[in-house]
Amino acid sequence: MSPSSLRAGFWFKCAIIIVGIVGTAANALVLYALVASKQHKKHVLLVNQNALDLASCFFVVIIYALKIPDIKLTGLRGYWLCMMLLSENLLWFAIEGSIINLAVITIERYLKVVHAVWSKAKLRRWMIYSSMALPWIITFIYNMALTFTTSAVIDGVCHGVVVWEYDVAKAVHGVWHFLSFYAIILFIFVFCYARILAKIRRQASVMAGHSAVATARSAAQVQANQIQSNVIKTMIPVCAFFAIAWLPENVYYLLVDVGADLTFREPGYYAVVLVSFLYICMNPFIYATKFDPVKRILLGLMPCRKNDQRTDEVEMVPSVSGSIAARAAQKCNQVGIAPN
Repeated sequence: MSPSSLRAGFWFKCAIIIVGIVGTAANALVLYALVASKQHKKHVLLVNQNALDLASCFFVVIIYALKIPDIKLTGLRGYWLCMMLLSENLLWFAIEGSIINLAVITIERYLKVVHAVWSKAKLRRWMIYSSMALPWIITFIYNMALTFTTSAVIDGVCHGVVVWEYDVAKAVHGVWHFLSFYAIILFIFVFCYARILAKIRRQASVMAGHSAVATARSAAQVQANQIQSNVIKTMIPVCAFFAIAWLPENVYYLLVDVGADLTFREPGYYAVVLVSFLYICMNPFIYATKFDPVKRILLGLMPCRKNDQRTDEVEMVPSVSGSIAARAAQKCNQVGIAPN
């Protein structure tokens, strides 16, 4: 590559590392807020999503920090360094697991809202926990098999997922990858959330026509609906941002596999990866602004909020003591005794 391309690649790698550090800190903070607000037991799939995003950000920092020095790989150590890290094997294992888990959350919301009666009767806790394990297992096996069969160390340089025996197999894999991890996932988002919003609007119109019934609804049902609303308000922006941020990377990956004059070692690739990780980095901020339990915990961690609460407590003390003194004076006047 030309010196200008090398410089551009270096700065893109640095930007990816910075975004990864921010994403790691933000995802860790949101994970803490989910546990502190006791939402980790109610929304285990959201916790799983946050854990996968945290793993993605952690791996991107480690991998791209190793890519900056342009290490010359030799021997068995160099081989394993290429297969596990420099080929981005572990990174894409976590990213693709996050994408699958996002689809699982969408389907779970769809079943609970659109097919509420069926989900209460058929959807069991063990099914949810199995769905949590599924993204980790599937993507780990897929990425290990793909990396070890299509990666190699050549002249001390790691060439990850580009050493294919047959060009046709490479092109077929590129189309399959684009459909599986972008097009089909996007279809699931659009279909499920369109049906969910239609169901919610229909229920709102029915309840508006039966106000007496609406007022008689139990507090538990109202709370359950509020929880569902919080999750839906959180997940719709996450899915919309996914559609925008992941399009460049998926198109680039497809072009590489179908034979375009592109590689995974160019500034263009690092640019689309940077856009993709802006999505993973922004997810925690969407949780913080849209998911009320998480928002309350995070606001409580802010120093200015703590100072405001202490100020309010201090201001309450004189008012309480003043009201006690006023009541004592009034009682003394009633019995004809001068207050001290």
